[in-house]
Amino acid sequence: MASHLKNLSGYDKNKIPSGKGMKIGIVVSEWNDEITEKLKDAAVTTLTENGVNKQDIFINYVPGSFELPLSAKYLIKYTDVDAVICIGCVIQGETRHFDFICEAVSNGIMNLALETHIPVVFGVLTTNNIDQSKERAGGKHGNKGVEAAVTAIKMIALKKKLKN
Repeated sequence: MASHLKNLSGYDKNKIPSGKGMKIGIVVSEWNDEITEKLKDAAVTTLTENGVNKQDIFINYVPGSFELPLSAKYLIKYTDVDAVICIGCVIQGETRHFDFICEAVSNGIMNLALETHIPVVFGVLTTNNIDQSKERAGGKHGNKGVEAAVTAIKMIALKKKLKN
């Protein structure tokens, strides 16, 4: 479980590589948009604050979290993005639907990254209730959109470093 002192939302800018020249896709689930919009906004702000040009951020919306892996694949196939951030919010309900969606999305995102060698960042909240989601979308646990953006920049920089 995240704690107030253990998250990347309050990251040290000196430890983040410059995002200059990076192209990043963001795929956002429309389901639970009260949460996903806050995550997306924080990701965009963090990317631009760290040198990513706003014109090099490609934002696309999908109906729900289940559609995130395929839409990320579309971005990788049809654009020249260096990374894709998948943003969603799945909240536990009374049925096992939560389990199936979370497993499918996490496996789809990981498999896509391994298949394409492009960082695909898991920015999907999987919480028990709406309050936990709010705590992770700008509340006491920071904003996981910030963490996803920092992860994307760091993973792109790592790939570039290792390729050279």
